[in-house]
Amino acid sequence: METCDARLWRILLSLLFIFPCSPAQETHSHSAPEKLGKVSFPISCPPAVQEQFDRGVALLHSFAYTAAEKAFQGVAEVDSQCAMAHWGMAMSYFHQLWDPPIVPATIATAQKEIQLAQQIGASSQRERQFINALGLIYQDAATVPYRTRALNYEHAMSDLAADNRKDLEAQVFYALALLANASPADKTHAKQKEAADLLAPLDRAYPQHPGIPHYLIHAYDNAELAPKGLSAAKAYSQIAPSAPHALHMPSHIFTRLGLWEDSISSNTAARQAAHQQGDTGEELHAMDYLMYAYLQSGRDKDAAQVIQQLRNMPKLNSGDFKTAYASTAMPVRYAVERGQWTDAAAVVPPTGAPPHVVAIAVWARGMGLARTGHAAEARTEIERLRQLEEQLRAAGSDYWATQVGILTREVRAWSAQADRKPDEAAAVMRASADEEDAIEKLPVTPGPIIPAREQLGYLLLEQNHPSLALKEFETALANAPGRRGALQGVAQAAQLSGQK
Repeated sequence: METCDARLWRILLSLLFIFPCSPAQETHSHSAPEKLGKVSFPISCPPAVQEQFDRGVALLHSFAYTAAEKAFQGVAEVDSQCAMAHWGMAMSYFHQLWDPPIVPATIATAQKEIQLAQQIGASSQRERQFINALGLIYQDAATVPYRTRALNYEHAMSDLAADNRKDLEAQVFYALALLANASPADKTHAKQKEAADLLAPLDRAYPQHPGIPHYLIHAYDNAELAPKGLSAAKAYSQIAPSAPHALHMPSHIFTRLGLWEDSISSNTAARQAAHQQGDTGEELHAMDYLMYAYLQSGRDKDAAQVIQQLRNMPKLNSGDFKTAYASTAMPVRYAVERGQWTDAAAVVPPTGAPPHVVAIAVWARGMGLARTGHAAEARTEIERLRQLEEQLRAAGSDYWATQVGILTREVRAWSAQADRKPDEAAAVMRASADEEDAIEKLPVTPGPIIPAREQLGYLLLEQNHPSLALKEFETALANAPGRRGALQGVAQAAQLSGQK
């Protein structure tokens, strides 16, 4: 059996081959040093791999999952018996706040890694707790619903955090687990507040940790708590500027508060960094938020340029939700936000995309047809939306099924208005607005293309009820400050109703 000394010498020699010293490289390298924040996650593997392991964890905290996997792979190549390296690789497939949190095609690989970590074993109880907690995410993945496994993971992380109260990473990863299980239907934001209460004192004690401000931004990414997130938003991009997601994340708070120029700066930098690193999904995500900010600030020409740049991008993977959502939503935003209903009616749904992405394009077509007086043709799109809703419901995707149901009723409302059924139109749109207001958005989107409450305001204006419309626009602005459509609606309704 290999002695500890022999094993350490083998690792040191391996490191020399993987990271050779080169005075010429040191003298002539002028690239900016990588800046991912400061992470210290002590493990029982040999000290020679500690720095690379910490880098992998820092990348995890900024959702740079592909780079994180490579970092942990590097640790495993140096020390194949480092169980936590295999935990890290399995963790890189667990995208807790993304949709889907685990890509089905990666489950088998992730299971192999976490099982290897369990077989190797770790010398500390804390490490075994990390490994076993993650094992619950992949255990019986084919038969146990993800939500059940995610709750099991949260409970295991709660125990880990309680047993290791002075362990920073235990607390931070537990906070992330809480956020991952926060229900969009809980408008009290209980889990978000619990996570924020855990993270806020840590933020003061560890101001250079990347995960703390990142997860605080997610905790505060709602209308109730957004003002509390400005400090974390301003800090995160400075802590980990080498991670494109860290450059983008502040715009979640900027968007909530209607700080459009800040959002534009944030996403311009994020997009450039993602492009340089070849991260197409993150580049498109930043472009979608950038498009949204341009439209709200009246910079339509800049928004048009983003659309042209999207069209110039090579063939995109429509099967990837993050890619498909952004690439589908951007042209729809550009047409619908500007009231170009003929263009909206001509939107072509993407092929091979998830049903809740296809629904955005179908909704745009239905809206365009209804708003141009083609109610009969719009009913075809309404039926397609109903089918997509049923498909999502059958697949257990209740959140997105509900969102598609809201889109369906919006098209129904405008179709009823085109058919000169104003009472039905107002009732259906109000029901949509009430349901939409009761559900939080997911991080993938800056918000609905046009909030249903804002649409209700314009519907009431068309029905010559400016005073009623004004109330709806004011509510819409309380939910989404600074939206250009709602601001214009307020001005129009106030003028028509004789109010200031």
